[in-house]
Order: sequence, then C-alpha cells, then structure tokens
Amino acid sequence: QMSVSQQQSGRGVPCLRCRGTCTGFEPHSWRKICKSCKCSQEDHSLSSDVEDDRKIGRLLSDSKYATLTARVKGGDGVRIYKRNRMIITNPIVSRKDPTFDTITYEWAPPGLTQKLAMQYMELIPKDMQPVAGTDGAYHRRRQLMRQLPVYDHDPSQCRGLAEGEVKLMEDFVKKYKAEALGVGEVALPGQGGSGKEEGKAQDTGSATSKPPETTNGALESTPAAGLYHCEACKQAVPGDCPVVYADRAGYTRQWHPACFVCCQCAEPLVDLIYFWKSGAAWCGRHYCESLRPRCAGCDEIIFSEDYQQAEGMAWHKKHFACLECETLLTGKAFSLDKTSLRCATCSRSKRL
Repeated sequence: QMSVSQQQSGRGVPCLRCRGTCTGFEPHSWRKICKSCKCSQEDHSLSSDVEDDRKIGRLLSDSKYATLTARVKGGDGVRIYKRNRMIITNPIVSRKDPTFDTITYEWAPPGLTQKLAMQYMELIPKDMQPVAGTDGAYHRRRQLMRQLPVYDHDPSQCRGLAEGEVKLMEDFVKKYKAEALGVGEVALPGQGGSGKEEGKAQDTGSATSKPPETTNGALESTPAAGLYHCEACKQAVPGDCPVVYADRAGYTRQWHPACFVCCQCAEPLVDLIYFWKSGAAWCGRHYCESLRPRCAGCDEIIFSEDYQQAEGMAWHKKHFACLECETLLTGKAFSLDKTSLRCATCSRSKRL
C-alpha cells in the first residue's frame, strides 16, 4: 500500500503489467498514467484501503445510501465507507494441538448471516472473490479505480476542469446521486426490500416483500413463489440461493450474483455499486460516459462544449497532445493507436 505523498513523489510500486521492466510509478502531471512505462494507475495498484474507503464514502455521501458511510472523528464532516469485511475461522484438528485456518474477505454484502454471505461468495467466480492477499482482492481494488474513478465525482481530483466548470460538475454529480446511483442488496428470492433493520442479520424465515418501486412510476406484479428468474440470464433462481436486488429496478427483478454486471462492459459491479439508466445497471465509468464525453488524454469527463474529436474519441483541447513529447496536435499530423496520440516525428521514431 502506498500513501498519497508516496504517489506524488513518484516512489511507486512496479507495474504489474510490465512484469519487472518498470522500476516504479512516476506520476504524469495530468495523465492518469506512469511516465516511465505509460501504463495506468490501476496497473500499479496505487490505492490503499483507507483511500478506497474515503473515495467511496464521498461517492455515497449526500445520497440515500449515506447510511453505508460514517463520519470521521475530527474529519471536518468527511464521511468514510463502512466497508463490511468478513472473517471466517475454521478449526483444523491435527493430533494434539488444534490450529485455525482464517480467511478474510476484504468486502462482503452487509446485513447477512455468515452462512448466506458465504453462499453469495461461492456464487461468484473464484478469481473474483476478494480474499485478502489473493488475485481476487487485487481485482476488487483495480475495479474500484476503473469503475468508480474518484475524478468522476470529486472536482478537487480533476485536472481538466476550466474556471466555471466546477459548478457544472457539482450539478452533474448531484443529479446522478439523486437519480441513478444505487447499491445492490443481497437477499433470498422474494425477500429483497423487506425493510430489515440496519445491522441485524437477515430474517430468512420471511417470504414476503414490499411492493416494488420502479423508475417508470408503474407497480409491477410480484412473481409467484418458485417462479423467480434472473433478470440477465433468464434462468430460474432457486429459492434457497441468494440473489442481488437493485432498488431502482424494483423488487420484482433479481440477479444471480455473477450476473449483476455493467450492461456496457459486462464486468461484475464492484461492491454492488451501480447506476440505473434505460432499464439497465451500469458501472460508474460507463454511466458517466453515456451522458458526457470522456477525455482520452486525462480520462476525465469533459464539461466544456468546445473539445477536440477524432475517430469517435474526445479530448480536452489542451490535452490533444503527443504522448511522447507533449506537443499540441490541433491542426497537425498525428497517429492514433487505441487512445495513444503521437506526432508524426514520435510516431516515426517508435516504428524505428
């Protein structure tokens, strides 16, 4: 784990994508990449638990999901994500001395009995289970950075905002928190939205659910018992297996845990955080991109109406620059490889 001061000073961890050729993260002044290897911040796994919890706390604050956050003592009103960890301790009896096998999940759905939480974990791919110290835990952290970039909801983390655009972004964030942001709920089929009290284990004996609330203003009929189906794959859902509910979709819809994914990138929605639009769940990144263009240079949302476009992509005008020499390319010859812009000179040098 690395502190903010370490990131800013350039003393980063080696890039996991480069496998040893990158000596450490060297931050670019405005691009979200390493100056040394040109890979993303995500590939260097630069966040820490505290930084992630602060970021998600800020995202969920001032929304109806603020109950998933807590105030930081002496933090001037700052809220932090109350991330639910789960620790499983299994005794191992061998001969005389018993030992214990302890497994820590860095995140688990809140409000469940341990048995139901474990059932949920077993229904998602093994390599995505956020067990501490495994690839699954690293995958979760990387997805937090990818799906929920801090600069999509915190103007102070943006480098592309011009004077006067901060208010535009604040209004943009306020609107999506009120209309689209959601956090999935895990329950048995038919028990979503049952109004259980926060902090108490789920009552698995109840089979009732409250009437669903939908974004189109219409009430949907509740399926008969035993006729629950996954919204994504349309397969039947066993009555004893946990499912995911999205309150903005209405409680007649449920998803298998592995099927609760972004409708654009098909990636599982990290920590069940979703954005509801056009009858589907989106990750934060693709939801924001569906409303405003994203700069291919700095990766931030563009709030100016005057920006550069090329081959279906967009850039802040000040970021339409060569990846190697930083020469502005407006009106000049350039090459484009995926999202990497290069001037004619640097493009020739790279080929050689």
